Amino acid sequence: MAEKSNLPLFETKFFKNRLIFRLYALSIFISICFIFYFRILHLPESKTAEKLAWLGAFFSEIWFAFYWFINIVVRWNPSYRRTFKDRLSQRYGEVLPGIDIFVCTADPVIEPPTMVVNTVLSIMAYNYPPEKMNIYLSDDGGSDLTFYALLEASRFSKEWLPFCRKFNVEPRSPEAYFRKAVEHLNESLWSKEWISMKNVYEDMKKRIESVAELGRIPDDIREQHKGFLEWDTVSSRRDHQTILQIIIDGRDAMAVDDEGQPLPTLVYLAREKRPQFHHHFKAGAMNALIRVSSRISNSPIILNVDCDMYSNNSDSVRDALCFLMDEENGDEIGFVQFPQCFENLTKNDLYGSSLNVIMQVEIHGMDDNGGPGYIGTGCFHRRETLCGRKYRRGSKSESLRWDHHQGIQDSASVLEETCKPLASCGYEENTEWGKEMGLKYGCPVEDVLTGLAIHYRGWRSIYFNPQRKGFLGVAPTTLLQSLVQHRRWSEGDFQIFLSQYCPLVYGYGKIPLKLQLSYCVWLLWAPNCLASLYYVTIPSVCLLRGVSLFPKVSSPWCFPFIYTFMATSAYSAGEFIWCEGTLRGWWNDQRMWVYKRTTSYVFGFLDNIMRLLGISKSAFVVTAKVADDDVSKRYEQELMEFGAPSPMFTILTTLALLNALSFIGVLLKLAMHGQTLDQQAMQIILCGLLVCVNQPLYEGIFLRKDKAKMPTSVAYKSAVFALVACSLAYV
Repeated sequence: MAEKSNLPLFETKFFKNRLIFRLYALSIFISICFIFYFRILHLPESKTAEKLAWLGAFFSEIWFAFYWFINIVVRWNPSYRRTFKDRLSQRYGEVLPGIDIFVCTADPVIEPPTMVVNTVLSIMAYNYPPEKMNIYLSDDGGSDLTFYALLEASRFSKEWLPFCRKFNVEPRSPEAYFRKAVEHLNESLWSKEWISMKNVYEDMKKRIESVAELGRIPDDIREQHKGFLEWDTVSSRRDHQTILQIIIDGRDAMAVDDEGQPLPTLVYLAREKRPQFHHHFKAGAMNALIRVSSRISNSPIILNVDCDMYSNNSDSVRDALCFLMDEENGDEIGFVQFPQCFENLTKNDLYGSSLNVIMQVEIHGMDDNGGPGYIGTGCFHRRETLCGRKYRRGSKSESLRWDHHQGIQDSASVLEETCKPLASCGYEENTEWGKEMGLKYGCPVEDVLTGLAIHYRGWRSIYFNPQRKGFLGVAPTTLLQSLVQHRRWSEGDFQIFLSQYCPLVYGYGKIPLKLQLSYCVWLLWAPNCLASLYYVTIPSVCLLRGVSLFPKVSSPWCFPFIYTFMATSAYSAGEFIWCEGTLRGWWNDQRMWVYKRTTSYVFGFLDNIMRLLGISKSAFVVTAKVADDDVSKRYEQELMEFGAPSPMFTILTTLALLNALSFIGVLLKLAMHGQTLDQQAMQIILCGLLVCVNQPLYEGIFLRKDKAKMPTSVAYKSAVFALVACSLAYV
């Protein structure tokens, strides 16, 4: 038994048979060296325009080579984790630490209350002692509709939690469960309970949606809970006092479900908002939750999830504790990050939203290099790491081995009043909150910056990607949503790179060099736009001028270019398919790679330049989580959504038309003048590939008649820009 008690709670395995990958990397490196040698050896000496075009291609290839190198560093030795929950149970039984779970929502329109409460219910039903769970909903929309939905969910949980325990259902989001489960029509007890529970859920859902559609809380419902009185003094969602209501007090002996088992604590919080104060978006909401929860429950573990990321695995808490409570290595682990996965992806992942390669390859590589970054949701933190504590090697943390909840004696009503100042606008004035304590402020990707700061303090992190995904969310269902989301990510990531927290500077001596480079894969998304824009435009324009930027097909120098392109494409496709994607999905991913680098990353790059010049400030845009029926139908049919005018669509359409005109123009020139393909074949192939990539854009401009076609104003404007660019090529 003594030997068993010393067994680790998790194990780490490394990907075997990496020889082929390393030979591939070596061959690409050699090929890149030949390409650089060719560029230097054949640098034009006369024409200025030709020389500048050549140098532009050379510098773009240098950038691509550097970015490829840091990607190889990330992929060099990925690690994979496995937990032993049975050992955790044998060792600690039910003597487990409390956990505070934060669910964040910001807008009841784009994040509907029914979706929010499904996430809350899935978390309340975790396979974990309910008296040790405390769920906090942060409503930055300050909506009484969301509060009402949470009240309905608290009542429904009295039936839902026993049902989940009794039949061990998965997932424990009722919406997801009843959508995926097969209806039982026989006369068994299980069938009757199943149908009864579904009817109870549908009734609750109908009540919430009816009130949401009405847009206000009816008087008869307002009388049911004192919390609705708080909205009598609310001016607007951006100007209101702190609203804090403990809906279920887990310490109350009367707070039990229909089987007499205790319910988790459930708290609603809408922090104070005033127009004269900056509210710091999600980071500000999280910091308010950290402070308020420290008085109400003060659990040593904090899990945060977005309101659209319901729990898909009821054992996720126990999985995380296998890392945090491991006797040998647990004390150095600051947080455990689960992957961000989505349930509404199309078969071929139309908008490249799956993040499969990032979640199943890149972050596994970061795990071995020092730990994954914090990606904002599905993450289990030690409370002390979020509060700014540094890791001291050799020190043993006892914070997970005692019950914080027992030390809090105040009643729920007293706690509601005493905690309100902790979520007030002025509380953080002249404090370290947002700097050394809590999540960092001043960056659109506060999660990445906060995770980086935790690594700088000496903590390491763990990436756990179980076979049954821990959380499932909603991916963007339109092209514009996806591009806007990546604009925010790329802007924030590059902002970190340009700040004092740049891992290559501030991280020197604090985190391993491999982890510094690993972070750069994300932080350098935005500057990728420069080399990408060059390769998407200049080679095509040079075709019209008759300027060749690549070796002849008959020359041996073409082999490094062809091999590099073919080998990296084949490796990328193989990697994508290994991550459970399809070949067409990979092609869609490549298309989105081009679209994001020529729009989202361009704006992310320019936003940083303007911010440094003091022209603009960072902004946080919440991505819509619902779509109307027409949009959903087109998304399921994998028809790309355009519809609304946008500067991003203008750029995409201009580039698509420019490449089409260049491709047609050079083919006509070859046909009319009888020139050989030898000199410009590689450029023509590149231009032809870009035309293939832009196929949905051409359909949206010329063929489609539905509401999602490219707006006429965008098409006309882009056509003018493309024609002007082609005309300049002949000047």
